[in-house]
Amino acid sequence: MRIHDLNGEKVGICVSGGLDSRTITKKLTEMGIKVLCFTADLGQPDETDVRQIRGRMAACGADTFIIDLKDEMAEACFQVLKAQAKYDGGYWNTTGIARAVTVRGILPEMLKHGCTVLAHGATGRGNDQVRFERYTNVLAPKMKVYAPWRDPQLLAEFPGRTQMAAYLNRFGIKAFAGGKKKYSTDANLAGLSHEAEDLESLQTPCTIVNPTMGFWPDDAPDKTEKFTVVFKSGRAVKINQKKVNPLEAMRLANKIGGRNGIGLKHALENRIIGTKSRGVYEAPGMELLGRCLEFIYQAVMDRRANRLFQQLSGLVAGQIYDGRFYDPATNAAMKAIDALAQPASATVQVGLYKGNIYFQKLTNCPGSLYNQEDSSMEESAGLNPVSSQGFVEIQGVEARGLARAGQIAKKLK
Repeated sequence: MRIHDLNGEKVGICVSGGLDSRTITKKLTEMGIKVLCFTADLGQPDETDVRQIRGRMAACGADTFIIDLKDEMAEACFQVLKAQAKYDGGYWNTTGIARAVTVRGILPEMLKHGCTVLAHGATGRGNDQVRFERYTNVLAPKMKVYAPWRDPQLLAEFPGRTQMAAYLNRFGIKAFAGGKKKYSTDANLAGLSHEAEDLESLQTPCTIVNPTMGFWPDDAPDKTEKFTVVFKSGRAVKINQKKVNPLEAMRLANKIGGRNGIGLKHALENRIIGTKSRGVYEAPGMELLGRCLEFIYQAVMDRRANRLFQQLSGLVAGQIYDGRFYDPATNAAMKAIDALAQPASATVQVGLYKGNIYFQKLTNCPGSLYNQEDSSMEESAGLNPVSSQGFVEIQGVEARGLARAGQIAKKLK
């Protein structure tokens, strides 16, 4: 759609309260287009009070509705954790999964208020344009989508922040283009994504980012902190002896992980549209809970189950990144992951020290396949070493067959 196609439509704009959001909202209202603004409360750690967004948008001529999606976001975090759905560079898909939660949560409110168009502020060079539109397409196929920053008319009128600020100032709306930013940030309960500006250069160190959720490892305490978590079928249910629901678990893990420098990652990832993007990510709670769950998975999955899990995990990670969280393939993969995670119940204790997570002990794990006596290198009542003779000889039959057939490179004579 182009801006002239919006006449007669009622537009629901996804807003953050920033310069872009206010510019497009004011522009549309000045053109006489019916506009409502919607913000998702995803537990953003960079917002002291998300309700302040309503005040920032008020001068632009449209009402703003804030949709509380913190519980939905926490549940989505648990799904990502269970699937270990990390993308390039160990990125926990914090922004990708947030878009799924945002669109699914905001669309019903837009429809309830009679909106016929969803507008989003994603650029034409990134991933979010695909995510916002695809989720709208699959969840509300009749809803139209407008992307202002792919509209040639808007791009010509507002090529940069200076022009946006000047436009708003003409209407008495206080706005500042600001100085040269070092990077941009997108935040939610799962973590923060930092990218663009100075971070676009691979000669810029990731440490220019000032963490919001914690510290860089060098600045973390010089003391190991013990962390204990109880999982039931792949879901955290108790942290440090305190029962927690998903939202409580994420908040507590974010706090503890953050103060110990956990979960800061640099990634040079493959974008949906085919380009590469450099990002610096904070996800202390996801990294902390994810690693602890990984320790349980190592104990309860046999070799083939683990191989299948890794394939499913990679598929789900790609689906979330690509804006396909609600697709049939993702749904089927998650059902299989649920089955594999069923025995993943245990208590994990780790030590946290300057960005590192050290395994300490695994207890109360009835589904564990580990038998210390079987694997011991010392004399024990476990596996009889003599019994392996026949197994090794059978392996040798195949090995010699390959050698005789000339299929082994650089075979010794």
